[in-house]
Amino acid sequence: MTETAELEQAIGYFFRERSLLVRALTHRSHVQEATGGNGGPPNEQMEFLGDAILGFLVSEALVQRFPEYAEGQLSKLKAHLVSSTHLHPIAQGIALGRFLRLGKGEDQSGGRTKRTLLVDALEALVAALYLDGGMEAARAFVHRYVLDSIDWKQLQPVDYKSELQELLQGRRDPPPRYVVVRERGPEHHKIFTVQIRLRGEELAQAEGDSKKAAQQAAAQLALMKLREIKIGHADRKTTEP
Repeated sequence: MTETAELEQAIGYFFRERSLLVRALTHRSHVQEATGGNGGPPNEQMEFLGDAILGFLVSEALVQRFPEYAEGQLSKLKAHLVSSTHLHPIAQGIALGRFLRLGKGEDQSGGRTKRTLLVDALEALVAALYLDGGMEAARAFVHRYVLDSIDWKQLQPVDYKSELQELLQGRRDPPPRYVVVRERGPEHHKIFTVQIRLRGEELAQAEGDSKKAAQQAAAQLALMKLREIKIGHADRKTTEP
């Protein structure tokens, strides 16, 4: 039995087009080290697609489960369910790291256990399921692994500061600095403005009714900005001759 077949058996789905699964498991380090152009395309575009599909399916499930919730409440739940904090244990649970196609250097540096690589591959796997079996295949997987085992009463809001720290570590960037640049309002109801600085330059800025809330809001904006930059960079690479 091939390794991909073992993964298919583990998740209960067998691909008609197995190359989709192979691509979902292929990290760019494998492509960069492959000789003769045999590495195949990396999973970055599939990760992008899978992230969007996962977001849609989680949103769909939340609206169905909590029809009385306001948009803000749904957004907080969704943010947690699509965060690496929630997705990482799922990827570990199906032993996804074992099946990753990594370059030698990435493999030796512990790539099979890195949270970022595992979550990216999980999102790419959702895209592969969608491309091979349509939305129902992706929906079945997301419900089985992402949604059905949730203890809804124990859900906690996503920690954007931790997410930002993890993203920057994955990029080998220095840790961000959180600086209170302004305070306004009476003592009993102060509004804090926090700026995030990376390498001495402003990355994001936001307000909150506490320093902690302002830091979380700024970290969320920083994550959005960095992910938009990543997507834009990936789009440019795919259009280059």
